[in-house]
Amino acid sequence: MMKTNSKIVDLHVHSTRSDGSMTPSGLVEYAIQKGLSAFALTDHDTTAGVEEAILAAKSNLSHHSLEVIPGIELSTEYLGRDIHILGLYLPYQNQAFQDRLSNFLDSRTSRNLKMCSLLMQQGIPIDYPSLQNTFPDSVITRAHFAEYLLQKGQIKSRNEAFERYIGDFGPCFVPREKITPAQAISLILEFGGIPILAHPLLYSLGKEKLDALVALLAQSGLVGLEAVYSTYNPSEEREMRALAGKHNLAISGGSDFHGTAKPGLDLATGYGRLYIPDSILETLITTSKQKRTNIS
Repeated sequence: MMKTNSKIVDLHVHSTRSDGSMTPSGLVEYAIQKGLSAFALTDHDTTAGVEEAILAAKSNLSHHSLEVIPGIELSTEYLGRDIHILGLYLPYQNQAFQDRLSNFLDSRTSRNLKMCSLLMQQGIPIDYPSLQNTFPDSVITRAHFAEYLLQKGQIKSRNEAFERYIGDFGPCFVPREKITPAQAISLILEFGGIPILAHPLLYSLGKEKLDALVALLAQSGLVGLEAVYSTYNPSEEREMRALAGKHNLAISGGSDFHGTAKPGLDLATGYGRLYIPDSILETLITTSKQKRTNIS
């Protein structure tokens, strides 16, 4: 249940600049309504919405103090699994950083073009320019493919798109060329950010393989582990907190809010039980500084 004796934050949020349904400025308005003191905009492989969100927050300072944390969610690969690394406090205006991100987007574009071709071979009328025009200023993900097919009447639900065509084992699925989680962590650390392993239990690695992954990433400079998350039950949260403690990691917390793209999952509160006090953010920042001091 929501507690009122502490400021609350949400360190994993998506906008229309990737696969969320709310604009960056719309998220700011909603975060203010929800009473957040901070949220991290962590769109997939892009920081394109950060400036809009920060400017929107500044324009509302007379009514509410809200910190927008420049973030990102990087897609990486480990043991054939898609592993996501969150980065907080990134220099989104730094050209060198943006140049590195362009490499991610280039690989995503190549993959999307191939998926369009495969869908056309299945008799689905789709082309990449039309997909981009339907979702302007967005990093195109498989969720956009599903929404496009739904809008065009090719499927009856978004889930059908994944089950019949673009799921991991579907006939139109094309894997992306991805960097490793350790490389993503290195990139985030290089530009002064805080790297966090997102939703560890969603990878279905099993306890031993997950422990091995976290141990590897901790050695690579990982700072935090998302132990407080929308889908976790109390037992799972305790398990993730213990895993973080075992590897001397700070815990992080996020709703993974996508708006209408994830029905029933709300900003800050997830499915109703989520609670992320600002002390979690403070500990992440302190831990990050300590780790950098130890390295130097």
